[in-house]
Order: sequence, then C-alpha cells, then structure tokens
Amino acid sequence: MSAERSAVPWPWRVAASVTRITIGTVVGLLAMIGVMGMTGGVEPRFFYPDRHDYGSPATVGLPHRQIEFASADGTRLHGWFVPAIGTRCGTVLHAHGNAQNMSAHFGFVDWLPRRGYDVFAFDYRGYGRSDGHPTLRGALDDTIAALATVRALPEADRERLYVIGQSLGGALVLAALGRGHTSGVRAVVADSAFSSPRAIVADVLAELPGLNLIRHPLARWLISDEVSAEAVVANIAPRPILFIHGERDRVIPVSHSDRLFAAAREPKTYWRIAGLDHTEALTLREWQDRLVEFFESAAAHCGGPPHVAHGVASKDLQIGLGAHGVVAPR
Repeated sequence: MSAERSAVPWPWRVAASVTRITIGTVVGLLAMIGVMGMTGGVEPRFFYPDRHDYGSPATVGLPHRQIEFASADGTRLHGWFVPAIGTRCGTVLHAHGNAQNMSAHFGFVDWLPRRGYDVFAFDYRGYGRSDGHPTLRGALDDTIAALATVRALPEADRERLYVIGQSLGGALVLAALGRGHTSGVRAVVADSAFSSPRAIVADVLAELPGLNLIRHPLARWLISDEVSAEAVVANIAPRPILFIHGERDRVIPVSHSDRLFAAAREPKTYWRIAGLDHTEALTLREWQDRLVEFFESAAAHCGGPPHVAHGVASKDLQIGLGAHGVVAPR
C-alpha cells in the first residue's frame, strides 16, 4: 500500500518548517545568551592568559631589567626593559596579543635591540606575573600605565618612543594613544588589530545560523564599545601610523585594518600583505627591515645606521597559529 499523502497544503508545511527553524534559532540564541550570562558574558572570551614561563630576553642573549609598576587602580603589573645594543635609535613599547603572556610574544620583537632599539614589554593584568584579572577597560588602563612608565624610565629615550601593538595589543595602543597619551611618541604600529570589540563580536555572530541579520544590534547588547580603536584613531595624527595585516588572517579579518586605516588621518601607511596569517609579518626579515625603515622615516634623525641582527633570523621562530593565533618562540 502506498504511503498516505499529507492532508496539509504545501504552503502551510513550508510555513511550519520555517517556524520550527525560527523557534530553534531563538531557543539556540537564548541558550547561548544564557550560557554567556552564567559564565560572565562575552568579554572574558577576549582573553586567554597564562602564567607559564616561555623564556626571557636572556634566552636569546639579551640583558634586561625587571620592571614593576602599577595601573590606575593600583593593580601591580610586570614588564621587561631590554636596552639597545650599540647606537640607540629609540625605545619601543610592545603590547602583545590576547593569549599566554609576554614571554611567549617576545619573539616578535627580540630582534629590535640588535637594530638599535630598546624594548619595553609588559603584561596586562592577569597575564604572566601581573596581578589581577583581565578586562578590556583594565587592559586599556594597563597600556596607558605602561606608556607612562616607559616615559619615566631613566634609561629609555622618552623623546623617541615607538609603539607596537599586535592583535589585542594593537587595538589597545590605538585606543590609548587616541585618548591623548601620546607624549614623546614618534610613530605607531598596529599589527593585525581589531577595529572595536563590538565589530569582532558581530563577526562571530555572523557565522552562527540565523544571527547574521541581527548581528550588529545583538553585538551592541552583548558588549560595550568603550575600548574602540576605530572611534579614536583619527586623534593620533599627526603621528605616523603603520597598519599591518595579513590577507590570510584566520583570527581577525583583514577588514578590521581596512576600517582602521579608513578612519585614521594622514600620515598613515598600510601593509595589506597577501599570503600572510595573523601577526606573521614581524617574524620575517623582509618586514622587519621595512619596519626599521618606517621608524627611521618617522624620526627627525637617528644617531647612525641601525645594527643588523645576528642570530635572530625568522628561521629561529616557529610560526604556529594556535587556537588564539599566537606565534611563539621555540
């Protein structure tokens, strides 16, 4: 006997299917929001800190000094000051990405001292040996405190400061400098930065079934945009800004640097690099050399040519994109 045909007209069957899909999407959305609410919301997903020791400047033969300083609310923070080797061309502040801690990210800048630049690296609250628990506002305050600290160090070149921020750090340095904390800063580098927290959340929501059309209002509901680089990046002018982003970035879409570059005022430069992944450029000698040229062009003068790195070629780094897009030294 043949199967009995449904007595329900086909338009109603389609409507019922759409209704079930809609209900399923809403239930899934409510469940997701409920889980986020029970576990502290969206903001904690921006941070993946640890306190593991991945090495130090001494690991690559560089002297350094331990620096302890306080954020605006008194949270104790930890950093390293690594002096330039030979003729000094300036001091670089490095703000790292969202995972591990500064000892895992130092490989991005460990070549700079041999090119004539001091490096001041630091950990946000909750990372490495810094106290506290990470928040976006706290990390911004920590970055502002790091800028104030490096200016106060007697061994730093407070009139020739260069700022490099990568990934989360790129967004933070743009947000900090855009709020006026620019004294002594000659140039800024934002490598693989996101334009704003809401924009990143909207990108994630767009990948979830049924949420693409409401991703922007939902992102506004889920997270504050108080720490938005895009909103203030124009204020950094007339200091030169260099934006770097690999077109194959699987962590932060290159569209974020497109937006930041559009929002920034001149002088500005954009390296939109085909074939490179998240924060990969500064592990490669070609882009290291170009970065030094950018710093030199931003300075009124530099006391002699920078030193060429020895033994710190990109082959000494293992490029591995993990869950949170971190390139760590071996």
